[in-house]
Amino acid sequence: MAVFKGAGVAIITPMKENGDVNFEKLSEIIEDQIKNSTDAIIICGTTGEASTLSHEEHVDTIRHCIRQVNGRVPVIAGTGSNDTATAVRTSMEAEEAGADAVLLVTPYYNKTTQKGLIRHFTKIADSISIPAILYNVPSRTGCNIQPETAAYLVRNVRNIVGVKEASGNISQAAELMHLTNGEVDLYSGNDDQVVPILSLGGSGVISVVSNVAPKYMHDMVMSYLEGNVSESARMQIDVMPLCKALFCEVNPIPVKTAMNLQGRNVGPLRLPLCEMEPENKKLLQNTMKDMGLL
Repeated sequence: MAVFKGAGVAIITPMKENGDVNFEKLSEIIEDQIKNSTDAIIICGTTGEASTLSHEEHVDTIRHCIRQVNGRVPVIAGTGSNDTATAVRTSMEAEEAGADAVLLVTPYYNKTTQKGLIRHFTKIADSISIPAILYNVPSRTGCNIQPETAAYLVRNVRNIVGVKEASGNISQAAELMHLTNGEVDLYSGNDDQVVPILSLGGSGVISVVSNVAPKYMHDMVMSYLEGNVSESARMQIDVMPLCKALFCEVNPIPVKTAMNLQGRNVGPLRLPLCEMEPENKKLLQNTMKDMGLL
């Protein structure tokens, strides 16, 4: 059984003006997400600026999210690292805090081989009992999980159950589904490829767009899963300008900017991320107006 089906939000981490995590604002955002039909909360992922959080902040943010959600939707904790021991430690702490699953990004900078990926992910998964979803985003990590590697892990490690596929390579996703006979929870990691992934038997999306349009993304996925493929396809096509605007600079710069444009007051980014270029911010603002989000 999938950890979730539908649109899970890769939620931002709001900051105070002094750079501290704004836990009060995080609670407010989580409540708004649940109210607007988000199917899961993915905390401390790429969009949540996990790479700039200290270990203590990282775990405290996961714990706070789990307490706030209080079992209403699944909470998936981003616990991956390029250091296997750190990923093991964080994953164990997330499980102890009550996370429903963990999201494990491929090692970055040191990267490793496919054999190393198998050992890395197996070591982490064996340290916990909750499900693990692998996160394949080679544009950020420089490390691609080959379909054969992902299929091996899904078949041979009891609690590796899914893949967040953000390579942008639909053929790779199709090959993974072929190698696993569709017995893997496949989530789109790209908001502009949700319907194509669903057409391959995917379970949904782990979405950046859901931060600003949670009900829209939920409805788009559910329309497909309920058999209204043409409506889901229409919604995918209509949301393309927003997808483009939210990725015109590196994520999560635009999405945090978008939420501040909405009056959500989610605060600044942490360096090395910084404010948007004025022309890109104007594009984002106009796109959001066109979609009725401002």
